[in-house]
Amino acid sequence: MRIIAQRTTRAEVRVNNQTVGQISHGLLLLIGITHSDTHETADYLAKKVANLRIFNDQEGKMNKSLLDLPAPAILAISQFTLYGDTSHGNRPSFIQAAKPDTALPLYDYFCHILATQYHINVQKGIFGADMKVDFINDGPVTIILEK
Repeated sequence: MRIIAQRTTRAEVRVNNQTVGQISHGLLLLIGITHSDTHETADYLAKKVANLRIFNDQEGKMNKSLLDLPAPAILAISQFTLYGDTSHGNRPSFIQAAKPDTALPLYDYFCHILATQYHINVQKGIFGADMKVDFINDGPVTIILEK
């Protein structure tokens, strides 16, 4: 599982010109899933995302996690292209990305864990859809998480 976590002051995802998910202050997560990922992988990364200390404290230092915010929120976007391999030629190969029948249940499970165990408002895109994501990267702060 590979996640790009971006601290944001605003994020929105649209499908067919309709907003399907949006948050204000929180994290935009781009989530890629590979064949070897399991519930254990998702549990580990959900805990890591929830507790990642990348929000500023009163002194402007990144000492706070999402859980320290008054209304923690995540916009979670499925992103199979995170497993694009460009080591051979210029056209990415996506054979390391899990097929939808494997990836979708794990993506849903990951989002469910964040919402139920960590009490985070999780907004989602539509898995497999052509999505338009608009956000403001706050900082900018962008962290890559992988297991």
